Amino acid sequence: MREKLTKSDVEKIQAEIEHRKLVVRQECLAAVKEARAHGDLSENFEYHAAKKDKNQNESRIRYLENMLKNAIIISDKSRDDEVGLNKEVTLYMEDDDEEEVYKLVTSIRGNSMNNMVSVESPLGKAILGHKVGDRILIKANERYSYYVTVRAIRAVSDEDDAIRKF
Repeated sequence: MREKLTKSDVEKIQAEIEHRKLVVRQECLAAVKEARAHGDLSENFEYHAAKKDKNQNESRIRYLENMLKNAIIISDKSRDDEVGLNKEVTLYMEDDDEEEVYKLVTSIRGNSMNNMVSVESPLGKAILGHKVGDRILIKANERYSYYVTVRAIRAVSDEDDAIRKF
């Protein structure tokens, strides 16, 4: 699947790749070399753990590079008065008679535990482009749907949002 990334996402991924290549890779190689010096490799737990860490780092580098190679770059620009990427949205949930605040983000930064909703999720797709006061039907699946009303929209920075680790 081709990930939809903003320029900010691409910069964060490139920074992680560079850090992993220049810092983490060197640390892993040093750990493997030190563990190898301890002797018998067949029963050397430190050696196997160091190799595992090294391989996980290399795997993460390949994953991120592949993601960048296949990414679709999207704009995070939207009008001030409409729901868009990197905006906090206060929604009134009619079924629960409660307000909830979400931040709309790209799929790689989505994190439901921190109320960061992907623009590719049913909720994200439905509210994207709407304005304060709009009442929107959210179709969670074929059997369940609910209404929300946009109560407030606020632009926020995406600087502190981490790229989700897989």
